[in-house]
Amino acid sequence: MRSMSQINRWSVGVLLLGVLLAAAACSSDNNGDDESGTGGGSLGDGDGDSSGGSGGSGGSGQAPSGGASSLGGAGNATACTVFPPDSAWNLDISELPVHENSDNFVTSVGVDEQMHPDFGTEWEGAPIGIPYVVVDRNTSLVEVSYTAYGDESDPGPFPIPLDAPIEGGPEADGDRHVIAWDTDHCKLYELYSAYPTASTWEAASGAAYDLSQLDDHPEGCTSADAAGLPIFPGLVRYDEVVEQGAILHALRFTVEDSQRAYIYPARHYASSDTDPNLPPMGLRFRMKATFDCSAFSNEAQVVCTALKTYGMILADNGSNWYLSGAPDARWNDDALGDLKTIPGSAFEVVDTGDPIVTDAPDCTL
Repeated sequence: MRSMSQINRWSVGVLLLGVLLAAAACSSDNNGDDESGTGGGSLGDGDGDSSGGSGGSGGSGQAPSGGASSLGGAGNATACTVFPPDSAWNLDISELPVHENSDNFVTSVGVDEQMHPDFGTEWEGAPIGIPYVVVDRNTSLVEVSYTAYGDESDPGPFPIPLDAPIEGGPEADGDRHVIAWDTDHCKLYELYSAYPTASTWEAASGAAYDLSQLDDHPEGCTSADAAGLPIFPGLVRYDEVVEQGAILHALRFTVEDSQRAYIYPARHYASSDTDPNLPPMGLRFRMKATFDCSAFSNEAQVVCTALKTYGMILADNGSNWYLSGAPDARWNDDALGDLKTIPGSAFEVVDTGDPIVTDAPDCTL
C-alpha cells in the first residue's frame, strides 16, 4: 500500500514543472479583477459535533481597500505559489488504488445525485462562490476577536481589510467566510463567521498559513473550515480555468453527512455519527478515468481533468457533491452548467495509505 509520503517523491518533478508553467501564465501584478462569492457548509466544534449548514449561499461584491486588490486573478503568482509541489493539495493521485470502502462512501453521498458547481457569476443579485481578496505588504493589520473557537484559532492581527468581501454578503447569516491572500509574503488568512466592527474583525474561528511551506496545522484543531483545512487552495478559480486552461491542485467539496473521523490532509472532524460508511473529513474522491467529459464545455473539461488528476477533498458539511469555487463576473454559467450533469457514480474514493482517525487529539496550538 502506498502512502501520500511515498508518492511525494515521484510527483515533485512533474508538479514543479506544472506549477512553474502555471505561474508563467499568470500576471505578476498584485491587482486582480473584481470577484466575490458563496460557498461552504458548517463548522464543527472541537468535540466533533456538527453545527449543520449547507452550500449554496450568495456572496458580496464590495471592493476592498487598504492596500488590497479587488478579487480574482492570480495576484503575484510568479512569486507565490499555493503550498509547495509536494503538498497534499498538489499531488497527482490519478494512479492511486481505489479504497476498499469506496462503493459505500460514494453511495452515502448519492450515486444518482448530481454534482453542483457552487460558483459562477451571480444568483438573485449576489455573486456565487467563496470570495477572496488579494492583499500585499501595504495592507494594514487588523485585530481579530474570536467568539467561539478562539482556543483553536491562530491569533491576529491579520491583513484583512474591514471592507473585504464576506461570503453571503454583509447581511448574510450563513458561513460568512472571509479570505485574504497576501502575495507579497506568501501567506493566507481565513476567517469563519466573520463580522467587521469599526476597527476589528469578530469571527468564530480563523487560521493563518505560510504558503511557502507544507501545511502544519495541528491535529484536532478546526480552522475556518470544518476539516481543519485551508479553503483557498481548493477553490475553482476563473484565472486557472479560463486564462491558464488548467487546474493543478485538488478541489474542495461538501457532503450532507460526514463521519466522526478525518483522514490526512484533514485535521478535524465535524460530526457525531460513527457510521464507517460515511466519508470522513479529508477523504479524497477522484473522477473515474472512464467518465467521458468530451462533450462538455471547455470550462467543464478543465474541471474534469483536475478531478481525474488531483481529485477533490471533503472539507465541510453542506450539500452533497457541492464543488467550491470563487465567483467572477466573467464566468459563463451555461458552460459551468455541464458540471451539473455529472452523477455521483462518476466518482470513486482513492486509497492514499493514510489512516482514518476516529479519536482526535486535543487541539494544541
